[in-house]
Amino acid sequence: MGYSIRIQKKAADKLAQRRLAAKRDSDFRRAEIFAKLPRAAELEKGIAASGIRAARAVVSGGNVNAELEKLKRENLAMQDDLNQLLVSNGYTSDALEPDYTCKRCSDTGYYDENGRTLICTCLKQTLTECACEELNRHAPLRLSTFDSFKLDLYPDETDVNGINPRQHMERVVRYCKGYANNFTTESKSLLMCGATGLGKTHLSLAIANEVIRRGYGVIYVSAPAIIAHYESQMRQRSETDELLDMATDCDLLIIDDLGTEFISQFSVSHIYNLINSRLLTRKPVIINTNFTMRELEKTYSNRLVSRLNGEAEKLNFFGRDIRILKKRSN
Repeated sequence: MGYSIRIQKKAADKLAQRRLAAKRDSDFRRAEIFAKLPRAAELEKGIAASGIRAARAVVSGGNVNAELEKLKRENLAMQDDLNQLLVSNGYTSDALEPDYTCKRCSDTGYYDENGRTLICTCLKQTLTECACEELNRHAPLRLSTFDSFKLDLYPDETDVNGINPRQHMERVVRYCKGYANNFTTESKSLLMCGATGLGKTHLSLAIANEVIRRGYGVIYVSAPAIIAHYESQMRQRSETDELLDMATDCDLLIIDDLGTEFISQFSVSHIYNLINSRLLTRKPVIINTNFTMRELEKTYSNRLVSRLNGEAEKLNFFGRDIRILKKRSN
């Protein structure tokens, strides 16, 4: 997928900061090692000097091969001495080198393989992270955590259906915490169902916060907002769309308030295509809805509900509108 110039620059800046930090830490470490082990500085200087002598030998001519072989042996011997000196004094053998976050590309974002320059996976991941950060700038992601979820607002008595809402929601919260802590790009999708104000958005955002903290790319969007965006893109006839690309490709997509969008053939078709495309590619999506399964089937088709039944974990929410109870408690 394509990224805007702004996202590309942001990702490049992040990698540059990592590289700079690694070099800065390396400089401090080198100064410490050379102060403690002067012999290490002498050996490194000798290794560098042997490289210069090798270059001069090639230019000067004569018995180049013999001279280069001799210099190679000397160089390797000094490298071995340096490695042993470092290890014997409690350092790693590569302690004088920068400790880059990505060993493959040294935090440049690119590496060479078979004569070709390739984009490193760390750059792809950073682009995804930056795009998600940009697209979630106005989303309420930081407002909801597991710690701020108040179970004491749920009734602690059995209702007419034989369900104790507080005990049930304790299990739901426990499941959501486990889901967030063990999330991978192969995790199951979640379907959170229940009336308004029972904590579906709160728990899905709590999951998002933990998943983002663990380095995954998350997109949060409400169903009305995504439909409004589709309509805007259609009017503008835009060929590129970062939000829709990321909604399809991100590690975790959260669709809030499914069913509150204006229901039309246009909205149903696009919502179905978005959810279905993620389910087909086994990319997890969390869907929050006030609809029952029957209402979902009636609105979005039996095919979608059937797929959700087969591939998503359903979490039912019970209790009273906790948003009203929170206002009363305040």
